Amino acid sequence: MTFIKKSTMAFKLSCCTLGMLAIPQTFAQTISGKVVNNAGKPSVNSQIVLGHSNKKVFTDNQGYFEISGLDAGEYELHIVAKNYSHFNQHVSVGDNDLSGLLYTLKPSVMENIDVYATPLHSSSIESALPINVLSSDELRLKQASTLGETLKGELGVHSSYFGPVSSSPIIRGLDGPRVMVTQNGLDVSDASRVGPDHIVSSEASTATQIEVLRGPATLFYGSGAIGGVVNVVDNRVPSSIDNQVDYLVKHNDVSDENEASFNVNSGVELDNDTALAFHVDAFYRESNDYKIPLTALEHDEDEEHEGETEEEHEEHEELTDILENSSSRAKGYNAGVSYIMDNGFIGFSYGYLDRKYGLPGHEHHHEDEHEEDHDEAEHDEHEEEQVYSILEQDRYQILSDLTFDNDVFHRVATKIAYTDYIHQEIEDGAPGTTFKNKMFETRFDLYHKPLNDWKGAFTLHYKKSDFEAIGEEAFTPPSKTAMTALAWLEEKHFDQFLVQAGIRLEHVSLKAEPTDESENFIPLNNDMKDQSFTPLSSSLGVVWNYTPGYNLGLSLGYSQRAPSASEVFSNGPHIGTSTYELGALYKIDEATEQVVLSDKEVELESSLSFDVTLRKFEGDLGFVVSAFYNRIDDYYFQRNTGFTSEIFEDEEEHNEADHEHEEESFLPIYAYEQSDVDLYGLESELIYQVSSNVTAKIFGDYIRAKLTDGDNLPRIPPLRVGSEFSYTGENFSATLTAQRYFDQNKVAENETSTEGYTMVDANVNYYINNIGDDFVVFLKVDNITDVDARVHSSFLKDVAPLPARGVSLGVRGSF
Repeated sequence: MTFIKKSTMAFKLSCCTLGMLAIPQTFAQTISGKVVNNAGKPSVNSQIVLGHSNKKVFTDNQGYFEISGLDAGEYELHIVAKNYSHFNQHVSVGDNDLSGLLYTLKPSVMENIDVYATPLHSSSIESALPINVLSSDELRLKQASTLGETLKGELGVHSSYFGPVSSSPIIRGLDGPRVMVTQNGLDVSDASRVGPDHIVSSEASTATQIEVLRGPATLFYGSGAIGGVVNVVDNRVPSSIDNQVDYLVKHNDVSDENEASFNVNSGVELDNDTALAFHVDAFYRESNDYKIPLTALEHDEDEEHEGETEEEHEEHEELTDILENSSSRAKGYNAGVSYIMDNGFIGFSYGYLDRKYGLPGHEHHHEDEHEEDHDEAEHDEHEEEQVYSILEQDRYQILSDLTFDNDVFHRVATKIAYTDYIHQEIEDGAPGTTFKNKMFETRFDLYHKPLNDWKGAFTLHYKKSDFEAIGEEAFTPPSKTAMTALAWLEEKHFDQFLVQAGIRLEHVSLKAEPTDESENFIPLNNDMKDQSFTPLSSSLGVVWNYTPGYNLGLSLGYSQRAPSASEVFSNGPHIGTSTYELGALYKIDEATEQVVLSDKEVELESSLSFDVTLRKFEGDLGFVVSAFYNRIDDYYFQRNTGFTSEIFEDEEEHNEADHEHEEESFLPIYAYEQSDVDLYGLESELIYQVSSNVTAKIFGDYIRAKLTDGDNLPRIPPLRVGSEFSYTGENFSATLTAQRYFDQNKVAENETSTEGYTMVDANVNYYINNIGDDFVVFLKVDNITDVDARVHSSFLKDVAPLPARGVSLGVRGSF
């Protein structure tokens, strides 16, 4: 699969049998034909992609296409069209006549979209592992200010929700260092996996599609993807000279948010075989503190307003119908250029990102003799004392995809990125803690020619990260992480079966470089500072197309994960989560209530996983049902120890300090421990085309995660079910969605349960003709019933409910 493919709804087709001979030729050949729908009418603008090459064309107004300049060899022909199912066929190009071919499409209610996240060709339907893909209008409708909120409605995906300012995706109950977030297949290289208050640096508003691989993807991305992968695809490195301009402008009233974004692609032909392609995109978003439902204020109203006068009560109520310190501002741009040849392309891009956002629930209030004077000067001082984060990122990226004629290999895909990232947590107007991450990553996928119909690739992958945390609340010391890996992937079609197999071996080294400031309480010896691991991963998958329009996917995988630096070396207060974190090298001696070095070895996580997925993707009724089981030995998790940072206080200072003030400042201690866990669950989606205009969908997912000793893992999302009704007319479309999140009572030790809620959302699109290629006025209403919704997987569930009823109005278009 190459980067020249565009995302679109996929389709499957039946077609006439091709007579093909496999006689090698030294001259270029041509494939041509016509694509029609099941009524025999031309399929206009269908995408024709020829695998193992960089060839892609679209059908014309009569349904005709032509792909020329082909060398003799074996190819995969893919034809993609909206609202039709997808079929790929092996084509042998030689001295045979491949002109005048006729393909007839079969309608489908299911989306089938090509996926860029895997080295071998894959799609949302043709994969042993379940895959979610957001693209086109659906992506624009679900797009939010954070990646977690954008994806939270996808099957098997939830959000860590640190207010609207920061959230990361949770895949099947796993997040943080187990879920890899990538940009065009390379690590986003931020600090989002260190804590939920660190926002993912990828941006959805300028993306063309977002892919979610549910389940272990260590073969493709290494041990950091043992829980899954989220790949954000954009066109910052262009691969064609097609002229395209996309834009969006919108306003949301729940946080007074304004947003604008655009993408521009163009290029010039240099000669018959080469061209230069250009790309630029940019976005800007700014919001104030967001409103919360009034019902969110009532559950503790008696305690909050005890002893207040009626006037004070009204003033307090007016001030707290918003979540303070939840405003944000973000801006960024990408610019890229590519040199396009007949056998592929090579391109370069530069991207810049700048974000500033508050940390809800984190404000500093200093008591002094003038505290009772609520004058303007004190108000300004209070504004300065708010805690917020700022980040900047510079990212340089090179992408290349080239085919060539060789007896063994025929294609090489290269990805290289260098990222310079800085994140500061600002307290009292000055940096309190600074996080820096400089990362270099390179990946080469070398594809061999088909051998006995086996197609595959060898991957060489290298990544090096220089991470640094500086400041009084730097809970993890500076560290360097290096990873080198070699992987081998293969697949082959056996009649109705597609068999996929692979193996990956990597070496990971962690080296802590503690400073006097970061080395809290206990010095580490050299053996502890230097950790090395050799994770091994392998998988076997089968897709069985047992009858037309159906398939069954089975996947068995063994994966290992090396721990992250923060899981091993942490020892300090984490301001974002209001916790004190201890890495796996430490423990609390309950007898002395002191932090000591742990006597346990730091081990690899080892996962044995099994997935089964049943799909129906043709006709008016379609469905996907997935079940999974994942046993992880030596799983790293944060256990609430029941202790607080009071244990670090000197006894004399403790006696002299104001007890009430201390109670407010002490942080609960969370320690990384290892234990064996079982995770299993079910995900299902059913879509029915009620009529040519109306579609109904029901969906749901369930995750169960527990330690083998019977205890529950913390912050696991609850059972969720939902329904969606969509209407599509000539110039109008509308969708109504309702989701029920059930109570979560299966909680870990020292964790509280969370009440369920029902979330109802709606959107309306009005399409206006004769304004460019596409012009849409859209209206979106979230949380129509203004329900008080608490996210169980959030560290801030008691502080930051989901926003109140919000209305978004905007326009988007292209030309």
